[in-house]
Amino acid sequence: MDLFSPRCGFWRELVLVAGLLACGICQGSAQMDIASLTGVVGQQSLLVIRNAPEDVQEYSWHRGANDAEENLIISYNTTSHSQQKGPKYSGRESVISTGALLIEESRLNDTGNYTVQAAAINDTQRATGWLEVQEFETLDISVNASIVLEDVDSMAAICHTNNTEVQWYVAHTLVSSSESTAISPDTKTLIIKRAKNYDSLLQCGVKIVLGTVIQRSELIYLTMAYGPSYVMILSEPSNNNGILPAEIGSQMEMVCVFNGAPESKYHWIHNGSLLSFSEKNITLPSLTWDQMGRYRCIVENNLT
Repeated sequence: MDLFSPRCGFWRELVLVAGLLACGICQGSAQMDIASLTGVVGQQSLLVIRNAPEDVQEYSWHRGANDAEENLIISYNTTSHSQQKGPKYSGRESVISTGALLIEESRLNDTGNYTVQAAAINDTQRATGWLEVQEFETLDISVNASIVLEDVDSMAAICHTNNTEVQWYVAHTLVSSSESTAISPDTKTLIIKRAKNYDSLLQCGVKIVLGTVIQRSELIYLTMAYGPSYVMILSEPSNNNGILPAEIGSQMEMVCVFNGAPESKYHWIHNGSLLSFSEKNITLPSLTWDQMGRYRCIVENNLT
């Protein structure tokens, strides 16, 4: 057994060295920093500190890439929960309990570097981060077809924006590339394959703050051609299973209804003969014997 003792000692030392190296890597990866952030004019911006030391006594936020006293915005004492305002304080800044800097009603000139100093009992760390404040962008959508035939045509919609993180909504539902839809690599174009009637409502949105969609375009309605289907004849007085009892001399009205778009042409047939008018309804002010019989309505959509 003694023959193996040196080897065991060697491996123990090797494991110990490896453990120290791993621990050093852990400390290095936990360096305090500020999460990069994009803000929007008129809204709140929050600069979040990551990997702050434990037992921080005071957070001091400065405008710029250093923590010079003349650049102080505001400091926060974690023990007394008091805040001290500095030369760069604008009246819109505050520090929350986690040490993050909150800026109310962000402005374009808030864009720039911010430096935080976190003073703990046995350690003081500094970090600098960049805040980018943007204005809301006007989003517009255009489509490549004025009329789309349901279950026949494919169509493309373009979101006009400089943002490359566009999200698409069809009938208020977020969509992604699938068997029926395709989104271009730059996310600005949506293609709907063999469009359906329920695909007629489109909208795009851009992701700005921390990956959250906070701005959407106006809704755009596609002109969808579909049907006609579910053709029915409604009458006054009401009919029973297609039979309308009526008295000679009484007034009768029949209306042809259907599901489809655009508006279609109507053809009425009475006892096998085509009538001369093509309106959706027939009104007989005083029923005669010649007007009795079987009526049929035919709906024609010249697109579908």
